[in-house]
Amino acid sequence: MAARSAPNCHLRLEWVYGYRGHQCRNNLYYTAAKEIVYFVAGVGVVYSPREHRQKFYRGHSDDIISLALHPERVLVATGQVGKEPYICVWDSYTVQTVSVLKDIHTHGIACLSFDLEGQRLVSVGLDSKNAICVWDWRKGKMLSMAPGHTDRIFDISWDLYQPNKLVSCGVKHIKFWSLCGNSLTPKRGVFGKAGDLQTILCLACARDELTYSGALSGDVYVWKGINLIRTIQGAHTAGIFSMNACEEGFATGGRDGCIRLWDLTFKPITVIDLRETDQGYKGLSVRSVCWRGDHILVGTQDSEIFEIVVHERNKPFLIMQGHCEGELWALAVHPTKPLAMTGSDDRSVRIWSLIDHALIARCNMEEPIRCAAVSTDGIHLALGMKDGSLTVLRVRDMTEVVHIKDRKEAIHELKYSPDGTFLAVGSNDSSVDIYGVVQRYKKVGECVGSLSFITHLDWSSDSRYLQTNDGSGKRLFYRMPSGKEVTNKEEMKGVQWASWTCVSGLEVNGIWPKYSDINDINSVDGNFIGQVLVTADDYGIIKLFRYPCLRKGAKFKKYIGHSAHITNVRWSHDYQWVISIGGADHSVFQWKFIPERKLKDSLHIAPQESLADSNSDESDSDQSDVPELDSEIEQETQITYHRQVYKEDLPQLKEQYREKHKSATSKRRVRAPGQSIRLHFVHGYRGYDCRSNLFYTQIGEIVYHVAAVGVIYNRQQNTQRFYLGHDDDILCLAIHPLKDYVATGQVGRDPSIHIWDTETTKPLSILKGYHQYGVCAVDFSADGKRLASVGIDDSHTIVLWDWKKGEKLSVTRGNKDKIFVVKMNPYMPDKLITAGIKHMKFWRRAGGGLIGRKGYIGPLGKSDTMMCAVYGWTEEMAFSGTSTGDVCIWKDIFLIKTVKAHDGPVFSMHALEKGFVTGGKDGVIALWDDSFERCLKTYAIKRASLAPGSKGLLLEDNPSIRAISLGHGHILVGTKNGEILEVDKSGPITLLVQGHMEGDVWGLATHPHLPICATVSDDKTLRIWDLSPSHCMLAVRKLKKGGRCCCFSPDGKALAVGLNDGSFLIVNADTLEDLVSFHHRKDVISDIRFSPGSGKYLAVASYDSFVDIYNVMSSKRVGICKGATSYITHIDWDLRGKLLQINTGAKEQLFFEAPRGKKQIIPSLEVEKISWASWTSVLGSCCEGIWPIIGEVTDVTASCLTSDNVVLATGDDFGFVKLFRYPAKGKFGKFKKYVAHSTHVTNVRWTYDDSLLVTVGGPDTSLMVWTYEMEGYREKRPCDSEESDIESEEDGGYDSDVMRENEITYTIRALSTNIRPMFGIKPHLQQKEPTVDERPPVSRALPQPEKLQTNNVGKKKRPIEDLVLELVFGYRGKDCRNNVHYLNDGNDIIYHTASVGILHNVATGFQSFYQEHNDDILCLTVNQHPKFINVVATGQVGDSADMSATAPSIHIWDAVNKQTLSILRCYHSKGVCSVSFSATGKLLLSVGLDPEHTITIWKWQEGAKIASRAGHNQRIFVAEFRPDSDTQFVSVGVKHVRFWTLAGRALLSKKGLLSTIEDTRMQTMLAVAFGANNLTFTGTISGDVCVWKDHVLCRVVAKAHNGPVFAMYTTLRDGLIVTGGKERPSKEGGAVKLWDQELRRCRAFRLETGQITDCVRSVCRGKGKILVGTKNAEIIEVGEKNAVCNILVNGHMDGPIWGLATHPSRDFFLSAAEDGTVRLWDIADKV
Repeated sequence: MAARSAPNCHLRLEWVYGYRGHQCRNNLYYTAAKEIVYFVAGVGVVYSPREHRQKFYRGHSDDIISLALHPERVLVATGQVGKEPYICVWDSYTVQTVSVLKDIHTHGIACLSFDLEGQRLVSVGLDSKNAICVWDWRKGKMLSMAPGHTDRIFDISWDLYQPNKLVSCGVKHIKFWSLCGNSLTPKRGVFGKAGDLQTILCLACARDELTYSGALSGDVYVWKGINLIRTIQGAHTAGIFSMNACEEGFATGGRDGCIRLWDLTFKPITVIDLRETDQGYKGLSVRSVCWRGDHILVGTQDSEIFEIVVHERNKPFLIMQGHCEGELWALAVHPTKPLAMTGSDDRSVRIWSLIDHALIARCNMEEPIRCAAVSTDGIHLALGMKDGSLTVLRVRDMTEVVHIKDRKEAIHELKYSPDGTFLAVGSNDSSVDIYGVVQRYKKVGECVGSLSFITHLDWSSDSRYLQTNDGSGKRLFYRMPSGKEVTNKEEMKGVQWASWTCVSGLEVNGIWPKYSDINDINSVDGNFIGQVLVTADDYGIIKLFRYPCLRKGAKFKKYIGHSAHITNVRWSHDYQWVISIGGADHSVFQWKFIPERKLKDSLHIAPQESLADSNSDESDSDQSDVPELDSEIEQETQITYHRQVYKEDLPQLKEQYREKHKSATSKRRVRAPGQSIRLHFVHGYRGYDCRSNLFYTQIGEIVYHVAAVGVIYNRQQNTQRFYLGHDDDILCLAIHPLKDYVATGQVGRDPSIHIWDTETTKPLSILKGYHQYGVCAVDFSADGKRLASVGIDDSHTIVLWDWKKGEKLSVTRGNKDKIFVVKMNPYMPDKLITAGIKHMKFWRRAGGGLIGRKGYIGPLGKSDTMMCAVYGWTEEMAFSGTSTGDVCIWKDIFLIKTVKAHDGPVFSMHALEKGFVTGGKDGVIALWDDSFERCLKTYAIKRASLAPGSKGLLLEDNPSIRAISLGHGHILVGTKNGEILEVDKSGPITLLVQGHMEGDVWGLATHPHLPICATVSDDKTLRIWDLSPSHCMLAVRKLKKGGRCCCFSPDGKALAVGLNDGSFLIVNADTLEDLVSFHHRKDVISDIRFSPGSGKYLAVASYDSFVDIYNVMSSKRVGICKGATSYITHIDWDLRGKLLQINTGAKEQLFFEAPRGKKQIIPSLEVEKISWASWTSVLGSCCEGIWPIIGEVTDVTASCLTSDNVVLATGDDFGFVKLFRYPAKGKFGKFKKYVAHSTHVTNVRWTYDDSLLVTVGGPDTSLMVWTYEMEGYREKRPCDSEESDIESEEDGGYDSDVMRENEITYTIRALSTNIRPMFGIKPHLQQKEPTVDERPPVSRALPQPEKLQTNNVGKKKRPIEDLVLELVFGYRGKDCRNNVHYLNDGNDIIYHTASVGILHNVATGFQSFYQEHNDDILCLTVNQHPKFINVVATGQVGDSADMSATAPSIHIWDAVNKQTLSILRCYHSKGVCSVSFSATGKLLLSVGLDPEHTITIWKWQEGAKIASRAGHNQRIFVAEFRPDSDTQFVSVGVKHVRFWTLAGRALLSKKGLLSTIEDTRMQTMLAVAFGANNLTFTGTISGDVCVWKDHVLCRVVAKAHNGPVFAMYTTLRDGLIVTGGKERPSKEGGAVKLWDQELRRCRAFRLETGQITDCVRSVCRGKGKILVGTKNAEIIEVGEKNAVCNILVNGHMDGPIWGLATHPSRDFFLSAAEDGTVRLWDIADKV
């Protein structure tokens, strides 16, 4: 029994011998407190030389390989290796975590560096791209990331003298980075003539853009800017591994074992050769130096740390030693003294003093050492070698006694017998040799029973027996010294063992997990006196078990520190310490053993704070000390929220099926119905698997959830309002401290959390991206700014959010068992608790991570399942309710007492001003004082205490209570049975809302002439509901079995109910008492129907594939319909009561004659003529259109036709309720769809007068009532989505210019040849004019001056310095729009061509340029906000979005001084086609050319991406913010217009609704402008302008232009709108028009360009002038008063420019291009 619980003793890490010098550099520093910080294995060490004491940081889970010191020298950052490596920033004084940075790097973190202020940290990954990442480390937020280099990076550093600059170096490269916005842009260092291209190992930055770097050859390379200016030859004779800058200068250390000190200008000061000093040796190699004042710290390759005082440089002081590189396997402890001996593959054997924490002797052997043993008298030390030899040394002076080689393979284990006469030596040859010690180690015996290599040996106390373990897990016994195997079990019965180091055997069964045969435990050692066993395994974990532990899967305590496998572990001779040695990390750990009696005095050894748990939740024994799980909780833990298909998958699925069904969509389909429905009331509350999800709002309404709906219930008016933003089950709900906002979390593949306003039911923020499968708990912080959420993935991830910004602050893995509740500390926003199955955890935020500590139960309690938790009246106090009915009271992380509160689990708890309230499974509410001393009052939920006027009925007394909330003088209670009750303080109870309990609801029937309906569910109840204003449950009856269907008789007096066991009842519709019952079938009754008229017959369908027909009067079965091949799903009667229509699971539609049940074959044309009494069929030609395009993965489960045969309502497996026009012929009909149910809508029914539609939602247990709205009645609501699965092809319109723009593919300069792709064929080779589609995408600009050539990195030659861009002819109009703008009140214009942004002064014609782009600019916009005057954003072409220098980017720059303000590298692959600033100027919107046409919103000043979402599957031409908003914007493009809202981090969109304006089709939209009162204008391809109010089309300005409307501009000062289009100039028409604010009147302007058609691509309006850019690459200014045109800029239109000739004597030149023109240019006049 004892083995069931973990032992009560404890290990504390006391000392670590070693330092990681191999494969690491620059990892040793002085802290501000003059302590030394370094790392070894997975532990950060802070060593105080003064006190000779070590402190440990143990927040890592694997080898640490990089370290950086904060400029204030207290904080340290360390990075580790691993699959998901993270960076910890920790305090070297308290060794506590300050921040955790994770989720970005893979493989490992190779280098780290803090900037000068210490605000930012840069890290380099070990992944294939060596990603470089810049962090705001306190927030745990990544600021920027870029691929570093294709090869390893060895060092990175911030330039401490220039802000936002970094330098990185590595294999054959050095790169100089600048950080701007969110983008890191590198420039490669140019080695030039001054030095050879070679690997750079370390670097240091100095003033005046100087960088010093250490190279592999031992030279120091000096850089100025990006150029190498000189080298310091032979600074070292071999590679320089480390360079350290301090106030006095620089220190370098290299492979030659020398330290050199240099002054600030890198003149040599002195050199210290460590090989020559008295501690030195040949081959000493320096990996790390740190120079502070007159002290120098040196770390070497061989794990030593030296401290050198400069004036006594030949006497370095050795402060730490460890084994060198190579596996460490051998460990032995001295039998009488506090000494430990270790031997390693570095061939050294070392003796350590456990008291002085120092190395006292060292001896080098010939061979790698694999095992060691000390003789019983402590005189001899035996070593087993890797080559199979055996050496014995004298401990005193390490001289050799004897050397024996009897074996070929490594010796893995040896031990002296307790009486000191024999030495047993086990080798990999599968045998054990016995040597006689006194006979000078003569071989006296051999044991040969094993078939595999020997792993462990133990002697018996009397030295007569030996037990061995071998590699195959066998345990064998031998008689000594002969070595004969003992096979008789009896003989071994009473043997006492001198030591226990074997891993297999009855006494240590418990160290193995229950169901595994793995052998990953390397070493064990038993402490017989303390009855405790220590084990070491391959995962770097040391565990303490009770000894003996007989049953598999015993409980343990675990300790981490070693990174990978631990090869050996031993108790010291007096059991004071445990010594463990790590294989790969070749370090020696010394742990202090704290026995049980000491533990009581020292509660301060709370479980050590570390990211892994040091307490054993991993153990998996049958826990009989934990009570059985309560049945309800058990049920809940077994619910799975996984879906076969998530709603998020629908778009992809539709795309896949669309391809298949291309042909089916050719014929014109019927429009969606004009009628609509609106959610009116929901019966139900989700209590069966959710807790604490019910609250009062500010104004006393009640908010809760059911299915996918957030419900706000007004109890005075008995009405509900709904939040319908979710699309799947809501699992949790929390209310903001101000009681006006609510957060709800849902199920999903990437589930979202919505924060919404209970007044407006509008979403304020949507959070997603960090959870999987679903969100099961949420909680607001006390200030309401933060939100914590918990997911239902395997590790129950916890995320902390700043919800308004939609930012994730921190994330961590919660616990492997389910978490039920998360609560944020009201006093400390950085702390929270989680509680769940068998655990309670206390978390605090550390940067991007959370650090958790398990609640410390101590000997008092037992680990129990926690169902609810709250904080008390101070930040330390917390209370939790357990599954056994106790309330646990916690202080800090310690359990101080438990109070019995309920019989059965405590499900809900609520803190009040003075005291607490709890509710449990026992149906009792208890009020407590503020310390849980006294229970002040209890209320039992009973039918007897229902208030007289209460609506509805309580299903049973004392229902399990799942939620409690107080307010407005009442206690609000939610029960597991789906009821919401209000308890008055004086006792009476009012029932407010109720619904079905857990179980699928399928049966639904509406009354033939009253507004009531009946439902029957798998929860074994039949219920009658009032649908009229009282909205209550009129009657309920418990059934023996669950039911699937029900039906009222035509007179409404009887109700037939089909049950799941094949029986059915007919009951009185008022009293629900039985009239008659039958049981003829074995399987579920799936549908039941009275015949119309008198209701003479009753048809009963079952899953046995039969329909039985009964005569109701005589109660006899009169017919059976046979012939279905599968289960029956629906039945309908015709009006005469003679014919039955049947649907089956095999999608058959069959007809039978009543009452005999004869099968009829009826052609489909005839079916349509028959008048049916009801239509609930989902098959047949009349409803072909209701099957969605993804019919293969979803079923339409139900349908119902209105009595006027106009609208067919359907319900399907995705939770959609849809309305179709009837008959829905032709595939994939158009529909309106409504989401409120979560998974399956199992049934839909219209009421008798069609005024309401009633739907039931299967597993979500809800009954929803929708009001039916006729065609004319139309208030616009967001829940109306008029969509169809397939967009029809016939609409859209065509224009060659638009077509062409849509099809252009942009070549990316970075991927092409040097300047430009040589597309096209030289003129003399050309055969014919290329067609439009083949036209190569090249620029119209002049051939570019050399200065612009950005890609000459790889070439050695210097660019010619003296070409300066002075003038660019041309403007990009052919495929861009809205890219000409006025600046400075119309004095300047700004536009772009090729990759240059141009500022052109209107008066002088002078041009200035912005040349930072490295590829074609595609879009340009100007910030209109007065705060950001002259700020311009331009977006360019680029290749894949990998955040490298060639990725597409947006530059934000100042038009006057051409300074780059920010660069946003974006995830839009291919390029950025539209940019727009928001009203405040702080946000920027961009649209990509990628296939999803991603829309992204940026905070451009910080370079932070706020939100991003796929925009549309077709090309988006323009997206613009509303001029008065930071959250609303509109996107237009091929056949769509969308209205977007930014909520937190989420983008929500609505499609433009064409509404009821007759025969409008969605056209391709090209431009957008805005008016007051939420009006939006969009210009179409046909020349019309559409006017939208909100997202509904309200009128069309027909033929505003004759051709496409390419450009629209909204003037902010007076609201006038300018439009530009493609038109032939005529008397009244012009290509540019100026309109009033509502687009009612206009004035046209003609452009006197002499072209046949004018095609305007850009318009802008200044003071009295309109600026026009044309497709023909001209920029024209038109005066508003006099309509005078002034051409400012012109250029070639299109096609490559090939001909270019200059005039021999004058400043003219000619150019000819494929646009069919030859132009003469004057350089002086610039025309």
